[in-house]
Amino acid sequence: MSTPTTTLYGLAACDTCRKARLWLDRSGIAHAFVDYREQRQSPETLKGWAAQLGGWDRLINKAGTTWRQLPDARKAPGSDPEWLLLLKEHPALIKRPVLVTADGVVSVGFTDNAYKARFGVKK
Repeated sequence: MSTPTTTLYGLAACDTCRKARLWLDRSGIAHAFVDYREQRQSPETLKGWAAQLGGWDRLINKAGTTWRQLPDARKAPGSDPEWLLLLKEHPALIKRPVLVTADGVVSVGFTDNAYKARFGVKK
């Protein structure tokens, strides 16, 4: 089997991540899955994702329990190092799943239609 050129980053217990993995499997798209609690991503990778998505706010899950439980003072990082420290301490703050394809394009979240469009699948 060839090496997957698509990588899905998320949490193994996340329902949305499971749906995305199942969609990729059913569509015959080889992929690797990385649980970012177990395999922390480098600061450079996280900064790259945020930059490509249009900023830290697009990478951060502000709807989840982890965000809501943060003290207000931690919810307004003013610099890349502060964001990176926050994500190092709380990897569950990263939206999920994060999908990175061979061309280096990054997207977050999962919907059937978005993945169909991304991979040119006509189901």
